[in-house]
Amino acid sequence: MLKLLISLPTRDNDFQAAQAESAGQAARKFGAELEIVYADNDAVNQSTQILKAVQTPPESRPQAIVLEPVSGTALPQVARAACSAGIGWVVLNRYPEYVSELRRTAKAPLFAVSSDHVEIGRIQGRQFAALLPQGGLALYIEGPSHSSSAQKRTSGMMETKPANIQIATLKGQWTEESAVRAVRSWLKLATAQNSAIDLVAAQDDSMAMGARKAFQELPGPDRARWLNLPFTGCDGQLSTGQAWVREGTLAATVYIPPIAGQAIEILVQAMKTGSQPAEHSLTASYSIPPLDTLLSKRS
Repeated sequence: MLKLLISLPTRDNDFQAAQAESAGQAARKFGAELEIVYADNDAVNQSTQILKAVQTPPESRPQAIVLEPVSGTALPQVARAACSAGIGWVVLNRYPEYVSELRRTAKAPLFAVSSDHVEIGRIQGRQFAALLPQGGLALYIEGPSHSSSAQKRTSGMMETKPANIQIATLKGQWTEESAVRAVRSWLKLATAQNSAIDLVAAQDDSMAMGARKAFQELPGPDRARWLNLPFTGCDGQLSTGQAWVREGTLAATVYIPPIAGQAIEILVQAMKTGSQPAEHSLTASYSIPPLDTLLSKRS
């Protein structure tokens, strides 16, 4: 039986929950034994968890490791240790430079599968244009500074947002609670009191909902003013982001398909054929609701 280890950054995020679910479905489909570990958004913890698995006796260790890295470097030393042990290595939502290097000598599949984060950002920028046809100021909650996913989403958003929409940026950690803390801290600043925000956006749905939660704590008139603004996020999972759009809590989201299950399918096929799959694959995302629907609502 194929033994797999999946390492995900956190439990406290709807997209990571969807990742775990898609990995479980794929493992059941192929009759694989699956262990999922969570790093609690701590790169050292993630490195320790995976290295422990790599260093177990050969009969106990996983045959492949699938990880979504906490750090931007994607654990190069741990990747080398896994590669040297003949363990397959699949990186989600990063495309680290070491992938090309290690594939030259790897005896097991080694590849990356990513969401197209630049395009996700572009879609969100187009949503801003549809929601603010007269322009305005958007409060924008990014993922952590070290995250290449966050950096690429910002880059894509800045590429497509109209020049008449300005951006005020806060930092989160891909969790609802991190966005609650960020917005609470921001609201204490004089700049927050003087900012005429027209839209609240976040790079994932959980952070968008965290922002709403922080605004719900305000006294009556201020609370109503903030909560009446359009809120947007990314991830768009069926029971969270899409449900929040349907009920009107979010004005829009960007659907990002979970990629852990797809990565396992590619991995299993590669192991069956003894070949290396494509070095880097990208998935496609789209706006919920469709952009033309957003445009028609605001016109």
